[in-house]
Amino acid sequence: MNYYLIAGEASGDLHGANLMRALKVEDPQATFRYYGGDKMQAEGGKLVKHYAEMAFMGFTEVILNLPTILQNMKRCKADILANRPDVLVLIDFPGFNLRIAEFAKANGIKVAYYISPKVWAWNQKRVLKIKKVVDRMFCILPFEVDFYKKWGMEVDYVGNPLLDEKTLFSPNADFRIQNQLGKTELIALLPGSRKQEIERLLPAMLSVVSEFPDQQFVVAAAPGFTAAYYEQFFAGAAVKLIFGQTYDLLNEAKAAVVASGTATLETALFHVPQVVVYKGGKISIAIARMLVNIRFISLVNLIMDRKVVTELIQEDCTKDKIRTELKAIVDGPERKQMLEDYAVLSQKMGAPGASEKTAKLLQKYFNTSH
Repeated sequence: MNYYLIAGEASGDLHGANLMRALKVEDPQATFRYYGGDKMQAEGGKLVKHYAEMAFMGFTEVILNLPTILQNMKRCKADILANRPDVLVLIDFPGFNLRIAEFAKANGIKVAYYISPKVWAWNQKRVLKIKKVVDRMFCILPFEVDFYKKWGMEVDYVGNPLLDEKTLFSPNADFRIQNQLGKTELIALLPGSRKQEIERLLPAMLSVVSEFPDQQFVVAAAPGFTAAYYEQFFAGAAVKLIFGQTYDLLNEAKAAVVASGTATLETALFHVPQVVVYKGGKISIAIARMLVNIRFISLVNLIMDRKVVTELIQEDCTKDKIRTELKAIVDGPERKQMLEDYAVLSQKMGAPGASEKTAKLLQKYFNTSH
């Protein structure tokens, strides 16, 4: 079968690559064309556009970059029509992908959606559109099955692909030596993979470094940025920078400060106590607060349906609050409680195998030669 995949950010690239790897096992004749990143490219096929040119976050940022986004969408539609895949596999990235789904459906192309848009968070009526334009939905959060059922849509729960990625990980025994980290306790800083996130969150994260003289702070850098780009924020702070070794860092870290997103769940799966931070544009956040009807923003708290990790959002994302919360999880009583909660979370998440399950279901639903 010919697969066309669209992933618009780092986490989608990761899940897309794992899915491609699983599809090659299920379907040795598989061909791939995709919007994605380095990880998907490493699996073969044709990379049409890199997600680094596409990832814009927040309402105002999207509006400011609208001409670029519309141009990307126009080119994507033309490329899909020119190549007419057997199935279009959309990975998260809903602002872009739901429009592409509508276009593909109108042009008689089968549409699978892997990793549901967070329709349960705001504007739930979008489910009605999804029912019309998506042939099969593969969900990675346990509560999404019941949510969709309420709207009369049957979806498949495949487990969470982060469990696959963690299973594939084998620790580098020389990680500390290679990065000159010594034996000091490490605090991981994960400021996100988008430019706007990094520029808003990294200075706040770095502001507490001098308050923790006994720990070494290490920034996990995102692909697509240079060391010089990150170092402009350091301003003399005693920080190390690593590229492409986030799991090794989490495997060694005592605690972490993490940008809200997929990384919060990754950090929890490595059982690293964390403080979750988020800052958006003022207008974007104001709009989000009016529209979003969820109690939490971090995946850890959403899956557990209660507060496990502290979320410092917008005006709460300050030096004083980050320091207080970080101290509590480095050597305070909150640390033990968080680790106990993580054990429950791991049970809830179940076993790995999301990529394999999704690949098998794609074959079952879309491979007409079966």
